[in-house]
Order: sequence, then structure tokens, then C-alpha cells
Amino acid sequence: MKSVYLLLLLAAAPAIASDPEFMIRIRSHQFEPAQVKVPAGVKVRIVVQNDDDVADEFDSYVLHREKHVPPKSKATLFLGPLEPGRFPFKGEEHEGSEVASGLLIAE
Repeated sequence: MKSVYLLLLLAAAPAIASDPEFMIRIRSHQFEPAQVKVPAGVKVRIVVQNDDDVADEFDSYVLHREKHVPPKSKATLFLGPLEPGRFPFKGEEHEGSEVASGLLIAE
């Protein structure tokens, strides 16, 4: 029975590893890059790295995602497959600074 589980795990590993990955950094309460192009029609992995000393977030109403990103850490989101289009996202509101905004472009 263990060999069946091992075969299933090995069969799933390439699918997990093959998700294209895109990095978005948060610096000074802004997304870098502010626009990210991803392939349409495939599942993608978005890694959000918060370089700031305070928590932030990746929040997208149209993508139905809200992910808290603690200070000096990373958070991973899986999206898609997405239809071609433009998907806005924003960060946390911080007193004294503009809310970070970004755009995910699936093409």
C-alpha cells in the first residue's frame, strides 16, 4: 500500500514543481514590480516578499484573494488558471503613506 502512495506522490511532484513562479516585493509600502505579466490558462505561484518592518498584504477583490504578509517574510499564493485579462491588487493601508497598488496581467 505504501508503494501506491509513493507513486501518487511522485506523479504529483512534477505538476507542483511546474507552476510558473513570480516574485513581488513590498518595499516602502509599494509593490515591485507594480505590474506582473503571467501566462493565461495555467496555474501560477505568486510569492510576495515583504521587505518592510511592518505587516502588509496582497488583496484582490477580483481574484478573491487576501493574504497577510508579516514583516520581513514571504507569503505564497496560487492563482489560476486565469482567463486573459487585467487583475488589480492592493496592499494594506498605512498611516502617512499611499496604499500600494498593482496589476496582474494574464496574457
